[in-house]
Amino acid sequence: MENRIEKRIELKAPVSRVWTALTDYRQFGEWFQVAIEGPFEPGQVSLGHMTYPGFEYIKWEAVVQQMQPERLFSYTWHPYAVDPNVDYSQETPTLVEFRLEPISGGTLLMVTETGFDKIPSQRRAEAYSKHNEGWIEQLNNVGTYVAKKE
Repeated sequence: MENRIEKRIELKAPVSRVWTALTDYRQFGEWFQVAIEGPFEPGQVSLGHMTYPGFEYIKWEAVVQQMQPERLFSYTWHPYAVDPNVDYSQETPTLVEFRLEPISGGTLLMVTETGFDKIPSQRRAEAYSKHNEGWIEQLNNVGTYVAKKE
């Protein structure tokens, strides 16, 4: 099994628009389907809950790592932490990085999630599989979001 998920999408929106969709917590929440309690700030915990139908019971908790304007937004979190009876806090989180590059006609958005090798073996494969699929959906979501917000 791999330790890294990498996905990319070309968006017909300027880097500044994509950056705002990623880093404004309200806009991020719209396309990611999560209600976040407050702004993203490096070094701070971001809290909330999922709004995706059927998954509203799942808590959102991420620690914002970096915010390099219009280049890099990253956070750590516990992947596929969906069982409300499990305490995931002792697990090593994965690192999610969104990288933006200007391209002709828009923005290349790349998302990378690493650290699956640190997830307990009994749930590693499922977490990797679900996130590998999930990032395809989320990149499509952000693409649709920035296209309609132009």
